[in-house]
Amino acid sequence: MIQGSLDPIVDRFRESSTRARLAVLGALAGVIVWTIATTVFPYHTINHDEGVYLQQAAMLLDGQLFLQPPVEEAFRPWFFVESDRGLYPKYGPVPAAMFAVGKLLGGYRIALALIAAGCIVLTQRVLATAFAPRTGYVGAVLLLGAPLFLVDASVFLPYVPTMFWNLAFAAAYLRANRTGSRRVAALAGLAIGIAFFSRPFTALLFALPFVGHALWTMRTLERPTVKRQLLTAAGGLLGVLLTLSYNALITGDPLLFPYEAFAPLDGLGFGRREILGYAREYTLELGVRANLEALRLFVTRWMTAGLLGTGLALLGFVVAVRRGLSATQATIAAVAVTVPLGNVYFWGTLNALGDLSDPGEGLAYFLGPYYHVDLLLPFVAFAAVGVVAGFDRLRTIARQRTSTDRGATRVIVASLLVCGAIGGAAGAVVAADPIGENAETTERLEVAYEPFEEQSLDDAIVLLPTPYGDWLNHPFQALRNEPGYDEGPVYAIQERQFAVLDAFPDRTAYRYVYHGAWNPGYADSVTPRLQPIEIVSGPSVSTELSLRTPPYGERFLVTLSSAEGSDFTSVPVDAQTATATLTVDGEQATVSFGGTNVTASVPVADRDRVELSASLDTGIATAMTYRAELPVERTDDRVRALTPELEVCRDDSLCGGEAGYVPGIYGEDVAINATIQP
Repeated sequence: MIQGSLDPIVDRFRESSTRARLAVLGALAGVIVWTIATTVFPYHTINHDEGVYLQQAAMLLDGQLFLQPPVEEAFRPWFFVESDRGLYPKYGPVPAAMFAVGKLLGGYRIALALIAAGCIVLTQRVLATAFAPRTGYVGAVLLLGAPLFLVDASVFLPYVPTMFWNLAFAAAYLRANRTGSRRVAALAGLAIGIAFFSRPFTALLFALPFVGHALWTMRTLERPTVKRQLLTAAGGLLGVLLTLSYNALITGDPLLFPYEAFAPLDGLGFGRREILGYAREYTLELGVRANLEALRLFVTRWMTAGLLGTGLALLGFVVAVRRGLSATQATIAAVAVTVPLGNVYFWGTLNALGDLSDPGEGLAYFLGPYYHVDLLLPFVAFAAVGVVAGFDRLRTIARQRTSTDRGATRVIVASLLVCGAIGGAAGAVVAADPIGENAETTERLEVAYEPFEEQSLDDAIVLLPTPYGDWLNHPFQALRNEPGYDEGPVYAIQERQFAVLDAFPDRTAYRYVYHGAWNPGYADSVTPRLQPIEIVSGPSVSTELSLRTPPYGERFLVTLSSAEGSDFTSVPVDAQTATATLTVDGEQATVSFGGTNVTASVPVADRDRVELSASLDTGIATAMTYRAELPVERTDDRVRALTPELEVCRDDSLCGGEAGYVPGIYGEDVAINATIQP
């Protein structure tokens, strides 16, 4: 009688103890991910999709599904689709909505911490139900040690957020299967429906083993089981209907996904695949090769402790099979089959890897095989089984070979310390490599963004270069506009510059330039500068250029060009500083050099960029090139011009975007300056 009355108290104590442990695990995961996100990825990664999701999150917070930029050509963000109603992102809104919650709580990265904490807690619940509570805790710790989880949970990409909903589905499904709860079964369906809305193919590959399990449980046609599984299916179908409704709202066709509207051949299937002019003939053989490489990376570099963790997973699987795999355990194991096999049908893995002959070339080198992130569940599950089985075996041996419980405890504790140190060291070494690579990228990005940290730009408009094409946030993800273009700095690319500046007449204008090749993942840092811009207007516009040259130059080889033509001349260098005057008057541009009668002229279009290029000739070779690009706009009786963009380069291939003039870049003997006046 007394024992029976104590059972509810014991159960409540165990439940509160479980919640406390989960709270500690979740909090630890959140702190670790938040720390990595803020220290390793403050400027985001070299995967420019992060900017897409953050721009979309800001739009959702502002109640917008479409952007209405003042000058569309100059304000199109990366991976946004043009439509009659405005610009919209090619991705579904679920990850962005999750990130937006973090902003409401104080900062976008808070969402990353919460999502990571949720994944750890849900992993424990899944494994505790499918295996045992101890296995669940060990598996959660192993997940927290996986480089693929740590890195991808710390960035604004959709893979871990979708994993969160997949894990929520698995936890609810298994609990409903154990308890018979219809309410929990319905929640499982809603979770996988949201996962489908987030990333349909990812959700499908994860859910397939559970669909198989559901069909297996329904074979007896027991009404409670059938009703429960139908409730789960209904919840999933709601997610499908929501996805199709969103498609209809955004693209006008429920079966046309936004990503397909952006690039019709960027999707599932074999044959010709294409996005933004990049195309491949994607074959089954190529898909198999790409996914085998992704699996190699996963087991050696991105799984917890690399090959050691993979070995533990294989050991745990053998142990589980010998004990007799339950249906739920087999379902979790099957995820390790459906995810890689399904991804053979999608060319995204190939793109993430880049050149298969050079494993360090693609995005997967920095972010892991992110399309395979759901593999972590079965791998950490069976690695946890291996760890627990090893501990139990160690405890049995210790008790058999020592005469006292105290002696056995000492042996067990000492062995655990040794094994923990070895495993922890292996895990730290494996995780340190990709995190360190990303930290080096961040160091280079920090230098590139330094001008934006040095001064307040809240009332500024900044014109950005376009090293990867006419897009915003590609590559400059940290430089994003608010959806209303009315708060903080405004950023635009250098298209229709006069229209852009006219749209923001009260803002101070700058041009962001840099010297060097933009490739922060692999190359040295660029040297950046924010160049102030003036707008002048008059019947004619004159630009005075001062060119300081090293003493070994003999003459300038001069090219003056516009959209309407080019003219060439040469000028002897008889002083260390040469002066050129570029004048736009009426329908032509003319350059003259002080102290000489040398001139060159070209006709000018109504909207043009007049370029003056002066290459310093030493008599043996060209030493360097000075370049000024003057944006001009003509009306019937007036000319408008902006402060020219200035470049100096020793390598002509860098001129035209990667040779921005920064004072001191070549020492005191080399300089170019410009003043503009009506």
